[in-house]
This record gives sequence, structure tokens and C-alpha cells, in this order.
Amino acid sequence: MIKVLTVDGMRKSDAACIAAGTPGTLLMERAGQGIFRALPLWHGPVGILCGKGNNAGDGYVLAALLREAGVPCDLLLQADAFTPDGGFWFRRCRELGIPVRYWDSITDLSFWPTLADCIFGTGFRGELSGEPERIVDLINRSGSFVVSADINSGLNGDNGLAKKAVRSDLTVSVGYFQPGHFLNQARDWMVKAVNCDIGIPLAERPVCVPEAADLAPLFPPRPHFSNKGTYGTLALIGGSLPFSGAIRLAAIANVAMRSGAGIVRVAVPASLCPVVAPAVLESTLFPLSEKDGYLRFDPEEFRSLLGSARAAAFGMGVTHTEETEKALRWLLQNFTGTLILDADGLNALAASGVSLLNDAAGPVILTPHPGEFARLTGHTVPEVLAQPIPLAEAFAAEHHVILLLKGSATVVTDGRQTLIVDRGAPGMASAGSGDVLSGVLAALCSAGVPKDCKADPTFSPLLLLTAAGAWINGRAGELAQDRQGDISMIASDTVDMLPRAFQELRSASRA
Repeated sequence: MIKVLTVDGMRKSDAACIAAGTPGTLLMERAGQGIFRALPLWHGPVGILCGKGNNAGDGYVLAALLREAGVPCDLLLQADAFTPDGGFWFRRCRELGIPVRYWDSITDLSFWPTLADCIFGTGFRGELSGEPERIVDLINRSGSFVVSADINSGLNGDNGLAKKAVRSDLTVSVGYFQPGHFLNQARDWMVKAVNCDIGIPLAERPVCVPEAADLAPLFPPRPHFSNKGTYGTLALIGGSLPFSGAIRLAAIANVAMRSGAGIVRVAVPASLCPVVAPAVLESTLFPLSEKDGYLRFDPEEFRSLLGSARAAAFGMGVTHTEETEKALRWLLQNFTGTLILDADGLNALAASGVSLLNDAAGPVILTPHPGEFARLTGHTVPEVLAQPIPLAEAFAAEHHVILLLKGSATVVTDGRQTLIVDRGAPGMASAGSGDVLSGVLAALCSAGVPKDCKADPTFSPLLLLTAAGAWINGRAGELAQDRQGDISMIASDTVDMLPRAFQELRSASRA
């Protein structure tokens, strides 16, 4: 697991390390060394852009190391303003005779083939303005190879949002990654991010980014002595006449079968069965009562449908009606398997009241995008984007659910532990991608966690399974984009790549 600290958590960890006896100048030296080593070959002359804080100090150490390695470099300073630790290393640069220039004399940065961005660290908030904004514009127009120290200047370390920031070819985080290295716009501002460990102990619980090897233990080879019942029955409930819900459910059924489900039941309003039947040859159809193509809830039908099911996904294409709300309430009160709510299932929950979750009969996984989560919580979408982790954690803890908050990186939390899944691709921003995820999750929850699983016991099995579903879905999307391109790929391309994503995940356990 890759450990991730909030900006405040990193600040506390840094302060605790210094209080325990490690000098700040030594931590700064280790940071500069980590940045220096992160790039195997520095093409000089290197322009090192330094602001007024400790991030500049990392740049001074970098300059000293470059000079000692024989790589020409220049310090490009905002002003003669130094923190105590930074001042120590700036004096060292002066002793080495490293040239110094100031921002107000610079109108073009293309002279330096490599630029080091040491302007702001992860503590930056707000928007760039004034001279820093001008310099960031020059960096982005330079055509140079750009290395950002800690995080790209202008990018928010807690949420990965920025109106404007440095575009880097390499970002070297110091100590631990922050959420802003993964969330929201992060990957639009940085091509690659690595971390340098400088020996700072954790002062608070981290968020974690699971890697393939962390999730691989959930998917051991299947024994020969098994059958379809071994991997569970799941129900996919949704569909309505005016929308594409029926076809979407057929597609999700295919996804679930490709994701290891034993038996899949597709439950749709009866009049839609002829439309769905040709597309669900490996699944079984369960006709539901209806009125004019919309679901009409019948509790006896739901009991029959779900009697042996380990998992159910509800809401895809069903349309939000009063009958949908009745079905949702019944599922929460009576279904003891794992219930996955998506799309109109989430809309029905928002209308019915999220307090229904508090007494759910079984485990519940919610899979909202930011707009759906805003409706569930009463927050605005900008508020959700600005505070995705704390808002998701608070909601999951209060309502005893696993929340999977979709985005360019996915936040998965049960309110006690939180994972960020950083797999996915821009080409997945098309209709049906969320349906693929629902199908994957339903299959994984139906099959369950194998006995004697060697996955990290710090995390609940269902939380890890949910993160694995997001990882597989995202990785399959990346593979699909590699084949089809970000413009032309569609959700079914992601489905085609699911087998490769599973194989890749499994192979990580043997690496």
C-alpha cells in the first residue's frame, strides 16, 4: 500500500520528527537528495525556481548537489526571503558560487532545458496571482523538462484542484504523497509522480493507495472442485421502457459473468424481457411486475428473486418513481446480502432520506459520482470536489456503508479506513462506464473473499473487494484506451479488457 497523508498530517509528522531530534536542515537535505536522485540524468543548465518557503530550501539543496555533480545550474529567486532552514542551504549555495537571478529580471525561461519548480509546496491554497502566476505561465510556455518539488506549484495538496498550476514532467513528493497527487485534476498537471522517503514517522492514520500486489490475494486460482454455486448468485434489478435501462442491464450481466459471477439473474419489467433475452444467454431473466414499462414493486417477487442471492445491484436505468422508492426501502430492510446502489437507486435514496441506511439488513455499497453524492449529502458539487475524502469518510461512518466516490481517482471508504484507487482513463468519460463498475462490484461481492485470504488485515474484506472492483474497472479502461484512443473508446471496450485486467492483477502476486 502506498501511504498518503493529508497536508495537515504531513505538517504534523514533519513537526513531530523535528521535535524528536531530527534537525530541519537534515530533513531538507534528504528532500533535496531525493529530488536529485529521482532524475537519472539532469540536462544543464538547470533553472531552479525558488519561492519564499521551505520548498525553496529543497531547491537550494538540489542546486548544491548539481554543482557538486558538475551540472551547471542557476538559482532563480522570487526575493531574498528565506526560512531559517532554507537560509542555511542558500548560504551553502553562495559558498559554492552558484549564480543567482531574480524573477523580476526574467521574461523567458526557455534558456534552461531543465527547470525545477520549488515555488510552493503542498501548503498552497487559493489561486495563483501576481508574480508567481507570471512565472508559472513562463514555466508552462518554456518547452523545458519540468521537475516539481513536493507538488506542482498552484495545485491543492488535499484535493488536486487548481485553476492554474505548473505542468510537470516529473513530480517528486517528499516524505509521503498527499491526496492532491491523485485526486481530481492531478494527472492533468503531472505526467509522472514519485515519492522520496526522508525518514519521517507517521503522526496520524494515512489514506492508502492499493497497488496490484495488495489486491491480488483476493483472487487466488480457483479450485477444480468448485461449481457455479461456489461463486454465488447475484441479481441485477432495473430497467424501464423509455430509457436504455434494459440494454444496460444486459451489458452489466455480461460484465458480471466476465468478472467471475456464478449465476446472474437479470430482473426487468416484464415487457422488456424480449429486448433483453437475446443479450443475456449466460444469465437468467426474471420478469418483474410493471405499469407502462416502469417497475411496479411486488415484495413477493423480490423475495423470490433474492432468496439465494449473495449480492444485488439496484437502480441502473430503473427511473426514479414512487415504486422505485418502495423497492429501495424493501431492499434495505430485508435483503441481507451485499446491496450495491447506483444511478436511480441513489436518486431514490436521496429522495427517501439517507437515514434509511442506518438500519440496513445487510452490507451496502454506494457508488455515486460527485453530483449524486451532492444530492445525498446536501452539499454542492464544488464542495464535494474540494473535500472528497473528509465528506466521504463522514458519510460512510455516520450511515455504516461503504462509499465509492467516483472521479479521475476513486475514493473508497467505510469511515474508518480509506483507499484511493488511481486507475482509470479519460476515455471512460462516456455513458455506461458506471454500469461496468456496478457489474464488476456485484460479481466480486457475490463470489466473496476466499478462505485464508492473505490480503492486508488492516482493511475490512468488503472494503478491499470494493477497491479491487474500482481497480479492475479502471485498469480495463486504461487498456481499452490504449487500443481505441480516448475519443473513440466506449464502455463495451472496457468490458473487452476485463479479462486482461484480472490476469494482470493476478500476475502481481507472482512478481
